[in-house]
Amino acid sequence: MTQKERMLSGLPYKSFTEGLPEERNKAKILCKKINEAEEYDPDKTAALIHELIGSHKENYYFEPPFRCDYGYNIEIGEDFYSNYNLSILDCAKVKIGDYVLIGPNVCITTAGHPVHPLSRYIYEYAMPVTIGNDVWIGANVVINPGVNIGDGCVIGSGSVVTKDIPPMTVAAGVPCKVIREITDEDIDRYYKDRKFDVDDYREE
Repeated sequence: MTQKERMLSGLPYKSFTEGLPEERNKAKILCKKINEAEEYDPDKTAALIHELIGSHKENYYFEPPFRCDYGYNIEIGEDFYSNYNLSILDCAKVKIGDYVLIGPNVCITTAGHPVHPLSRYIYEYAMPVTIGNDVWIGANVVINPGVNIGDGCVIGSGSVVTKDIPPMTVAAGVPCKVIREITDEDIDRYYKDRKFDVDDYREE
Protein backbone atom coordinates (compact mmCIF):
# COMPACT_ATOMS: atom_id res chain seq x y z
CA MET A 1 0.00 0.00 0.00
CA THR A 2 1.39 3.41 -0.98
CA GLN A 3 1.59 6.36 1.41
CA LYS A 4 -1.19 8.07 -0.56
CA GLU A 5 -3.39 4.98 -0.25
CA ARG A 6 -2.68 4.92 3.48
CA MET A 7 -3.55 8.62 3.73
CA LEU A 8 -6.87 8.15 1.97
CA SER A 9 -7.68 5.05 4.05
CA GLY A 10 -7.35 6.75 7.45
CA LEU A 11 -4.11 4.92 8.26
CA PRO A 12 -0.93 6.56 9.60
CA TYR A 13 1.22 7.73 6.72
CA LYS A 14 4.40 9.63 5.91
CA SER A 15 3.51 12.90 4.20
CA PHE A 16 6.92 13.78 2.76
CA THR A 17 7.47 10.72 0.57
CA GLU A 18 6.22 8.98 -2.58
CA GLY A 19 5.04 12.01 -4.51
CA LEU A 20 2.83 13.60 -1.85
CA PRO A 21 5.02 16.74 -1.58
CA GLU A 22 4.80 17.16 -5.35
CA GLU A 23 1.01 16.87 -5.27
CA ARG A 24 0.83 19.49 -2.52
CA ASN A 25 3.13 21.74 -4.54
CA LYS A 26 0.82 21.49 -7.57
CA ALA A 27 -2.10 22.63 -5.40
CA LYS A 28 0.02 25.43 -3.96
CA ILE A 29 0.81 26.73 -7.46
CA LEU A 30 -2.87 26.74 -8.45
CA CYS A 31 -3.87 28.47 -5.20
CA LYS A 32 -1.20 31.09 -5.84
CA LYS A 33 -2.63 31.79 -9.31
CA ILE A 34 -6.13 32.12 -7.87
CA ASN A 35 -5.02 34.40 -5.05
CA GLU A 36 -2.77 36.71 -7.05
CA ALA A 37 -5.20 37.71 -9.80
CA GLU A 38 -4.98 41.47 -10.32
CA GLU A 39 -8.72 41.71 -10.86
CA TYR A 40 -11.67 39.37 -10.68
CA ASP A 41 -11.94 37.33 -13.86
CA PRO A 42 -14.80 34.83 -13.35
CA ASP A 43 -13.89 32.64 -16.32
CA LYS A 44 -10.20 32.40 -15.40
CA THR A 45 -10.95 31.81 -11.73
CA ALA A 46 -13.54 29.14 -12.56
CA ALA A 47 -11.02 27.33 -14.78
CA LEU A 48 -8.40 27.32 -12.02
CA ILE A 49 -10.90 26.15 -9.40
CA HIS A 50 -12.08 23.42 -11.78
CA GLU A 51 -8.49 22.23 -12.15
CA LEU A 52 -7.85 22.37 -8.41
CA ILE A 53 -11.03 21.06 -6.79
CA GLY A 54 -11.99 17.41 -6.99
CA SER A 55 -15.72 17.94 -7.51
CA HIS A 56 -18.06 20.93 -7.71
CA LYS A 57 -21.48 21.94 -9.00
CA GLU A 58 -22.41 24.98 -11.09
CA ASN A 59 -22.31 27.98 -8.75
CA TYR A 60 -19.39 28.51 -6.38
CA TYR A 61 -17.13 31.33 -5.26
CA PHE A 62 -13.93 31.41 -3.22
CA GLU A 63 -13.02 34.89 -1.99
CA PRO A 64 -9.23 34.95 -2.21
CA PRO A 65 -6.96 34.11 -0.59
CA PHE A 66 -7.80 30.40 -0.48
CA ARG A 67 -5.44 27.57 0.41
CA CYS A 68 -5.61 23.80 0.42
CA ASP A 69 -3.25 20.82 0.60
CA TYR A 70 -4.29 18.76 -2.41
CA GLY A 71 -7.60 20.06 -3.77
CA TYR A 72 -8.69 16.76 -5.30
CA ASN A 73 -10.15 15.62 -1.97
CA ILE A 74 -12.55 18.60 -1.81
CA GLU A 75 -16.16 18.23 -2.96
CA ILE A 76 -18.45 21.28 -2.93
CA GLY A 77 -22.14 21.57 -3.69
CA GLU A 78 -24.40 24.11 -5.36
CA ASP A 79 -24.21 27.84 -4.49
CA PHE A 80 -21.09 27.54 -2.33
CA TYR A 81 -19.50 30.71 -0.96
CA SER A 82 -16.40 31.19 1.18
CA ASN A 83 -15.08 34.48 2.47
CA TYR A 84 -11.42 35.50 2.84
CA ASN A 85 -8.73 33.12 4.09
CA LEU A 86 -10.41 29.73 3.89
CA SER A 87 -7.86 26.98 4.52
CA ILE A 88 -8.71 23.33 3.85
CA LEU A 89 -6.22 20.63 4.81
CA ASP A 90 -7.77 18.00 2.58
CA CYS A 91 -5.55 15.00 3.22
CA ALA A 92 -8.84 13.09 3.50
CA LYS A 93 -12.17 13.81 1.81
CA VAL A 94 -13.86 17.12 2.65
CA LYS A 95 -17.46 16.98 1.47
CA ILE A 96 -19.43 20.24 1.56
CA GLY A 97 -23.12 20.27 0.67
CA ASP A 98 -25.38 22.70 -1.19
CA TYR A 99 -26.00 26.33 -0.13
CA VAL A 100 -23.11 26.52 2.33
CA LEU A 101 -21.76 29.89 3.53
CA ILE A 102 -18.30 30.08 5.11
CA GLY A 103 -17.09 33.19 6.93
CA PRO A 104 -13.56 34.63 6.90
CA ASN A 105 -10.53 32.89 8.44
CA VAL A 106 -12.07 29.42 8.63
CA CYS A 107 -9.84 26.34 8.86
CA ILE A 108 -11.15 22.89 7.92
CA THR A 109 -8.56 20.26 8.71
CA THR A 110 -8.66 16.52 8.13
CA ALA A 111 -5.00 16.18 9.13
CA GLY A 112 -3.76 15.25 12.59
CA HIS A 113 -0.74 13.79 14.34
CA PRO A 114 -0.21 11.16 17.05
CA VAL A 115 -0.01 12.56 20.58
CA HIS A 116 3.34 11.05 21.51
CA PRO A 117 6.28 13.12 20.16
CA LEU A 118 8.28 10.12 18.89
CA SER A 119 5.59 8.87 16.51
CA ARG A 120 4.29 12.40 15.89
CA TYR A 121 7.57 13.33 14.25
CA ILE A 122 7.26 10.52 11.69
CA TYR A 123 3.56 10.01 11.00
CA GLU A 124 0.33 11.87 10.49
CA TYR A 125 -3.22 10.74 9.80
CA ALA A 126 -6.30 12.12 8.05
CA MET A 127 -9.99 11.70 8.85
CA PRO A 128 -12.78 12.96 6.55
CA VAL A 129 -14.96 15.98 7.29
CA THR A 130 -18.55 16.35 6.09
CA ILE A 131 -20.58 19.56 6.09
CA GLY A 132 -24.26 19.20 5.19
CA ASN A 133 -26.59 21.36 3.14
CA ASP A 134 -27.69 24.88 4.14
CA VAL A 135 -24.91 25.34 6.71
CA TRP A 136 -23.48 28.70 7.81
CA ILE A 137 -20.02 28.62 9.37
CA GLY A 138 -19.06 31.87 11.10
CA ALA A 139 -15.74 33.68 11.10
CA ASN A 140 -12.60 32.17 12.66
CA VAL A 141 -14.04 28.67 13.06
CA VAL A 142 -11.78 25.60 13.21
CA ILE A 143 -13.26 22.25 12.15
CA ASN A 144 -11.19 19.28 13.34
CA PRO A 145 -10.62 15.89 11.67
CA GLY A 146 -13.48 13.40 11.53
CA VAL A 147 -16.27 15.93 12.21
CA ASN A 148 -19.74 15.80 10.63
CA ILE A 149 -21.90 18.94 10.65
CA GLY A 150 -25.58 18.29 9.97
CA ASP A 151 -27.91 20.04 7.51
CA GLY A 152 -29.12 23.52 8.38
CA CYS A 153 -26.62 24.24 11.16
CA VAL A 154 -25.12 27.54 12.22
CA ILE A 155 -21.63 27.35 13.73
CA GLY A 156 -20.90 30.48 15.78
CA SER A 157 -17.79 32.56 15.17
CA GLY A 158 -14.61 31.52 16.94
CA SER A 159 -15.77 27.96 17.55
CA VAL A 160 -13.54 24.88 17.57
CA VAL A 161 -15.61 21.95 16.31
CA THR A 162 -14.25 18.70 17.73
CA LYS A 163 -17.39 16.52 17.62
CA ASP A 164 -20.38 15.95 15.33
CA ILE A 165 -23.08 18.65 15.34
CA PRO A 166 -26.69 17.47 14.80
CA PRO A 167 -28.87 19.00 12.05
CA MET A 168 -30.84 22.26 12.46
CA THR A 169 -28.97 23.52 15.51
CA VAL A 170 -27.01 26.60 16.50
CA ALA A 171 -23.67 25.52 18.01
CA ALA A 172 -20.75 27.56 19.30
CA GLY A 173 -17.85 27.62 21.74
CA VAL A 174 -14.52 26.01 22.48
CA PRO A 175 -15.17 23.15 22.22
CA CYS A 176 -18.24 23.74 20.05
CA LYS A 177 -21.51 22.66 21.67
CA VAL A 178 -25.18 22.88 20.69
CA ILE A 179 -26.83 26.01 22.08
CA ARG A 180 -30.33 25.50 20.73
CA GLU A 181 -32.41 24.10 17.90
CA ILE A 182 -33.37 26.10 14.82
CA THR A 183 -37.19 26.26 14.58
CA ASP A 184 -39.89 27.82 12.40
CA GLU A 185 -39.92 30.77 14.81
CA ASP A 186 -36.51 31.75 13.40
CA ILE A 187 -37.85 32.22 9.86
CA ASP A 188 -39.19 35.73 10.42
CA ARG A 189 -36.10 37.04 12.29
CA TYR A 190 -32.89 38.28 10.68
CA TYR A 191 -30.91 39.26 13.79
CA LYS A 192 -31.74 38.17 17.35
CA ASP A 193 -35.34 39.34 17.90
CA ARG A 194 -35.43 41.77 14.96
CA LYS A 195 -38.03 40.81 12.34
CA PHE A 196 -37.81 41.35 8.61
CA ASP A 197 -39.41 44.54 7.25
CA VAL A 198 -39.68 43.01 3.76
CA ASP A 199 -41.69 40.14 2.34
CA ASP A 200 -39.29 38.40 -0.04
CA TYR A 201 -37.02 36.60 2.46
CA ARG A 202 -38.62 33.18 2.27
CA GLU A 203 -37.18 30.61 -0.15
CA GLU A 204 -39.94 28.32 -1.36
